[in-house]
Amino acid sequence: MSEVSRFRRDLDAYLSALELERGLSPRTVTAYRADLERLGADLARLGGDPSAASAGDLAAHLRRLRTRNLSPRSVNRALAALRGFYAFLVATGRRDDDVVASLVSQRTLRHLPRVLDETEVEALLAVPDPSTPAGLRDRAMLELLYATGLRVSELVGLRLSELHLDRGFLLVVGKGDKERPVPLGDEAERWLRRYLAEARSRLARGRHDRLFVNARGAPLTRQGVWKILRGHGLAAGIAELHPHALRHSFATHLLEHGADLRAVQAMLGHADIATTEIYTHVHRERLQRIYDRFHPRA
Repeated sequence: MSEVSRFRRDLDAYLSALELERGLSPRTVTAYRADLERLGADLARLGGDPSAASAGDLAAHLRRLRTRNLSPRSVNRALAALRGFYAFLVATGRRDDDVVASLVSQRTLRHLPRVLDETEVEALLAVPDPSTPAGLRDRAMLELLYATGLRVSELVGLRLSELHLDRGFLLVVGKGDKERPVPLGDEAERWLRRYLAEARSRLARGRHDRLFVNARGAPLTRQGVWKILRGHGLAAGIAELHPHALRHSFATHLLEHGADLRAVQAMLGHADIATTEIYTHVHRERLQRIYDRFHPRA
């Protein structure tokens, strides 16, 4: 049986099951047929077998759909059609692998804050004026966020007793009051030491043991950090800087430079690696955009 006829047989069987077993409307079945036939034509044009497609084949197909200016709703419907079709192939014994498990919806990707590139991060870090106590605090805070991927809530909750600078790590209390060690880079450590030696005592006046404090000496709040980030973002030419932008940039840049996914999961404090896997998709999307923009034969 040829690849085309095999795919046609599998497609007809799947669509019949949708009508008979799940009772979907003819309009929905027709839309799914169009989505899957488009997949078949796309992969056949590249010499692939749609029924035997890999996760990479399907991710590339979805990426091509996004470049055709389809709406996020249309791309998500296409993804739903793929999920259903390949789940059907597994359920009926035609395949033994869940090839679409790692694919991420357009909605999920859209809800992630934009990842800063490394040039933008450098520009952002250079904005605070370290000659002032507040500027030195802000520089140490930004360096720490980018070096560790902390959540803003974790950052404002850091206590002096949780710093282990001589050993190069922090003890962070994350969601569910779970404590985890997070490594600290040389640059972040250097700026933290400067902040502790030159600025914190002038700001906090010894009244509590929270690491980062505001101009009144009280612990910084999440809202205070967000306001600081937005202001420095605008100064660096980064509009609408999201509070978690440095966390997302931390994870994406680690993966771009070859970090192990499990290690990134541990540093971020994710209970489920599936949460961390979103960054592999962000990473691939970024690489594809760079390739499409700069490669002469893209």
